[in-house]
Amino acid sequence: MKKLIGLLSMTLVLASCQEQQKIAFVDNGEVINAYQEKIDIEAKYDVKDKAFQKRTDSIGRAFQTEAQGFQAKAESMSQQEQQEQYQALGQKQQMLQQQFQMEQQQLTKEFNVEIDSVLSHVKTFVADYGKKNGYTFILGKNEAGSVMFGDDDKDISKEIIEALNADYKKEEE
Repeated sequence: MKKLIGLLSMTLVLASCQEQQKIAFVDNGEVINAYQEKIDIEAKYDVKDKAFQKRTDSIGRAFQTEAQGFQAKAESMSQQEQQEQYQALGQKQQMLQQQFQMEQQQLTKEFNVEIDSVLSHVKTFVADYGKKNGYTFILGKNEAGSVMFGDDDKDISKEIIEALNADYKKEEE
């Protein structure tokens, strides 16, 4: 009886070892960098950033012209008028810098929110892809080394990128 139980136990262990698990990995950086939605978001914010820079440069040049105009007239002003004018220009410069800094922070915040949404979407998409395609695990390869090595035939990054971009294209239509 003990031999029979031992044999059955051994058979169960061997049978469970025979179950094939479908495991693959994706290169996180490659997937994210090739995802069209991320590319579109970066392009959108690049345009916004260039417009912001153009506007700040223009305002900066106007302020510089104003300061140079003051310097040209400063000799004909009294000491008190010069101090008042210097103080007014200093306050204006400080106000402009604060305004530019707040706008830049707002742009950065908006960009980060959209990128975080993209990362979340990719993670959800990969999980759904894994379930639909019978994977037990889909591991993420990154610079930190969560996957130190993987056979190229287990790398499904290109499949994920194609499916992700096709899904994004459908949403855009």
